[in-house]
Amino acid sequence: MEARVGDRITMAAEHVGQSTREGTIREVKGEDGGPPYVVEWSDGHTGLIHPGPGSVLRCEHQEPAGEATG
Repeated sequence: MEARVGDRITMAAEHVGQSTREGTIREVKGEDGGPPYVVEWSDGHTGLIHPGPGSVLRCEHQEPAGEATG
């Protein structure tokens, strides 16, 4: 998983009765966009996470003009 500040992350519930969590990545602590990440959750709490297999990353960043990805 490779993330940048501003990307959105969704984490599936780990237990029955828990809700899915949605948040925004505020800081990337790992190398090359890897975890751990500091995430601000939709409920206002902030935490350091290592995303698990039930996590989905939505990239919100855009490449600077003139740079192509491939």
